[in-house]
Amino acid sequence: MSRPSSAGGGKTGKHTATAAAVAAAAAAAAAGGGGSGNPAIAAAAAVAAAAAAAAAAGGGSTPPQSELTSLFECPVCFDYVLPPILQCQAGHLVCNQCRQKLSCCPTCRGPLTPSIRNLAMEKVASTIPFPCKYASAGCILSLHHTEKPEHEEVCEFRPYMCPCPGASCKWQGSLEAVMPHLMHTHKSITTLQGEDIVFLATDINLPGAVDWVMMQSCFGHHFMLVLEKQEKYEGHQQFFAIVLLIGTRKQAENFAYRLELNGNRRRLTWEATPRSIHDGVAAAIMNSDCLVFDTSIAHLFADHGNLGINVTISMC
Repeated sequence: MSRPSSAGGGKTGKHTATAAAVAAAAAAAAAGGGGSGNPAIAAAAAVAAAAAAAAAAGGGSTPPQSELTSLFECPVCFDYVLPPILQCQAGHLVCNQCRQKLSCCPTCRGPLTPSIRNLAMEKVASTIPFPCKYASAGCILSLHHTEKPEHEEVCEFRPYMCPCPGASCKWQGSLEAVMPHLMHTHKSITTLQGEDIVFLATDINLPGAVDWVMMQSCFGHHFMLVLEKQEKYEGHQQFFAIVLLIGTRKQAENFAYRLELNGNRRRLTWEATPRSIHDGVAAAIMNSDCLVFDTSIAHLFADHGNLGINVTISMC
């Protein structure tokens, strides 16, 4: 796996190699096409021509990376068209995500079928790094197209979704805007101060899927405490309790939390590192990476249908 590089980085020698690779890909395509008028060949030749024109305009200097990557820009979403690259019959490109939603080419309105693979442009795409889609938010990485999707799934500059359980709130925004959003939109969530509190979940016998949410503020950070009741397996209701940090994954590594059910001469404890709200609750529940107990265990610790969970946050 190649190492990511800075979007603004790169030396002249690298640009020279890139331009040469672009020209070579186009030349190879032209040689194999035999002047057949294949749109794929024309597209690759256009890349080579653009590189040559930029070099001539710059007094012999090689074109910057941004000029090359701009040739792969999707005309619909403005993200990059990455392999496998498909084109319309006239040679216009559109990314695969947008292509699935279109009935005709957005550039020439021509048909998108039958699917035509542009192998020449795929070769060109393999020679240049593409900026992360969150570059405008501050990410400086440029990556090979095969590494780009995986990075963007975990990029710290990816917008934060509303951390509240359930799918009803579609808000997303910056990390700094999460707490103002919660305070303005989800006013029913209680916030307790201190590193050692009791999270009280009332009416745990309510039918169906239910969630309880509370905020805890300590050490200059905000933590979200979540208790969910759901049927992970049919006919078997379980409770899942977890602590999320309103912060980044790196910040979350500085803390630990302990959840404890205590009563009737019994004790059940879970200790772990809080998850960043970037990761959310769903993945933790799917992997059972949280405090998990079934309804029979809950009733052992509940008092008249209310369940108290002792929550302790500490710094590592």
